[in-house]
Amino acid sequence: MRYDLCVRNARIVDERGTWRGAIAIHDGRVAALFADEPDGPADEIIDARGLPVLPGLVDIHVHFNEPGRADWEGFECGSMGAAAGGMTTVVDMPLNNFPAVVDGQTLAAKAAALSGRSLVDYLLWGGLVTDNVDTLGDQDAYGIPGYKAFMSNSAIDDFPAAGDGVLYEGLRHAAASGKLVAVHAESETLTAHYTARLRAAGRIDRRAWLESRPPLAELEAIGRALLLARAAGARLHIVHVSLAEGVDLVDAARQAGQQVSCETCPHYLTLDEDDFLAIGPRAKCAPPLRSRANVEALWQRVLQGKLDLIASDHSPCPTADKLRGEDDIWQAWGGISGVQLLLPLLLEEGVHRRGLSLPLLARLTSANPARLLGLYPRKGSLQPGADADLTIVDPGQEWTVSAGALFARHQHTPYEGRRLHGRVITTLVRGRVVYKDGEIVAPPGHGRLLAAASLPRSND
Repeated sequence: MRYDLCVRNARIVDERGTWRGAIAIHDGRVAALFADEPDGPADEIIDARGLPVLPGLVDIHVHFNEPGRADWEGFECGSMGAAAGGMTTVVDMPLNNFPAVVDGQTLAAKAAALSGRSLVDYLLWGGLVTDNVDTLGDQDAYGIPGYKAFMSNSAIDDFPAAGDGVLYEGLRHAAASGKLVAVHAESETLTAHYTARLRAAGRIDRRAWLESRPPLAELEAIGRALLLARAAGARLHIVHVSLAEGVDLVDAARQAGQQVSCETCPHYLTLDEDDFLAIGPRAKCAPPLRSRANVEALWQRVLQGKLDLIASDHSPCPTADKLRGEDDIWQAWGGISGVQLLLPLLLEEGVHRRGLSLPLLARLTSANPARLLGLYPRKGSLQPGADADLTIVDPGQEWTVSAGALFARHQHTPYEGRRLHGRVITTLVRGRVVYKDGEIVAPPGHGRLLAAASLPRSND
């Protein structure tokens, strides 16, 4: 057989292990794996030079801000950053674009606006807000994996938080329709109370942001979300868990039989509250950065296999929206642009510093997110028949993070000047090279809108 492309001399990595061999690709899919050389010629050969070849990363948590706020990022810039970071599939959140996705009409408009814009494949989250429970079904026809809900103020006017009653009813709908509910778990009661008290005292310093969103606010909300989801019989996903204790709550519920998962993000595994005090607004996020002891405890949960996946929570903004918080931290946008640096940071902080194995890295960033979306093994694996989504990395390449080298529309990062070991060399999406040696080499429209598979209903 003649193949379209063959990646030879590769250290092939997936969640099962690593081995030397070659990957043959035909019609955009993995045609065969070989322990040595392929059994036929190929139109194109990529010599991996013995470097690791991983399944393309699946990032279930990005904000690319389109339509309506593309001047903050947009799918063209965002998906280029994703490709440069080894990501081949992203799932865009329903807010930070305008209008926010809260019904079938806004979801359809968003899907239409994104056509031909993305370099990588993508899905769209639906939205669960204070007044749309009765129309959630209108979003289901668009291939969404589920609905995103905030338990605290989202800071976006057209995406209000879902109170407990609304969240419970949304969870019940999700249980019946085979969808997920992904929640931002911070207590609005507690965060609003501390914020009001601090601001009334005239606090505008960086530490005030940390004090306004204490660990208790996150842990209380996680516990409450678990209770509501258990009562509703629904699948629950907790986004951007910043606390090791939060992972423990989720893991205990899962061990007790509850259908629940959670993610953390590279900034919670890399930066701590002292970094925030030193760096300032560029490192502002919610939940906020935590103590160094918590960073190490969170890594322990990762290495123990208690955490389901790692996502970027890529949340960009214009540089001016960060700078305005230099003298008043409340004025800064809370979000970190992380889509391009997730994999390099995990190679440095996980693989090199803490012994994270490449198979576990592939499970956390590719296989498990694809499973959560109902896309595995088409995505997140290198099995024959899977989409030929690959990333070639050089774990030993040393380089320095420079905001100017990022593909983000607004080039600012809390990692500026950080020395890393490990870099993405080449990214393929469905068998086509889209990124190579620092350059985008395919047009934005190569990416396709995917449909998540509906999971079995909870009572099936």
